Amino acid sequence: MEYNKYENIEVFYEGLNFLKIELTDLQKQQFIDYYELLIETNKVMNLTTITDFSEVMIKHFIDSLSLVTVFKSEHCRILDMGTGAGFPGIPLKIAFPDWDIVLLDSLNKRVDFLNEVIVKLKLTNIIAIHGRAEDFGQNLEYRESFDLCVSRAVAKLSLLSEYCIPYVKTGGYFIPYKSGHIIEELDSAKNALEILGAVIENTKELMLPFSDIERTLVVIHKTDETPKKYPRRAGKPSKAPL
Repeated sequence: MEYNKYENIEVFYEGLNFLKIELTDLQKQQFIDYYELLIETNKVMNLTTITDFSEVMIKHFIDSLSLVTVFKSEHCRILDMGTGAGFPGIPLKIAFPDWDIVLLDSLNKRVDFLNEVIVKLKLTNIIAIHGRAEDFGQNLEYRESFDLCVSRAVAKLSLLSEYCIPYVKTGGYFIPYKSGHIIEELDSAKNALEILGAVIENTKELMLPFSDIERTLVVIHKTDETPKKYPRRAGKPSKAPL
């Protein structure tokens, strides 16, 4: 079968076993097709510095799927903030096709790539939109309408929280993917979380298999509506963090 054409595909399978995820042959093929689209497009556009097959499988795909260690749902509406080349949103969509996913990114060229992936992999109930977090966060179609917001974006938790929490329903979750040990970052974000109507419920540390990467998933529970002034207009959150 074509999805077994890479000799080191077993690394991916071991990663799936680590997360206790089972995929159909179609889903396995979708991951291979996604990898090949990523690498081909990366030749003309900077999508990722990681291109080795095994490393993409673990550091992008398995890392994206590590969400299952803290979150499970048969059906939910998810926003992937600052999705970039589609992580974690597209791997999550492939593995959990019943999830309804919105990919948001500020660079139009990346959104074009994401739309190409969506079409070629024949994914449904997933859209890629071009825009800034601060703008769509005030849009009633998106504001406080998601069960979960995820993000692998590199930003301090206090800043990322202002970008993401306004999108989450009361009772929903924001789960950022953070690297390494983040105790100080968690402490410094408590004020922002309180203002935005959320609390840290749990943190999950794990070492990605076949790598030296430490990942921390921060489970943030939204307990109250976010005040309407947040997120503030573009530029303001980064200049004056909560």
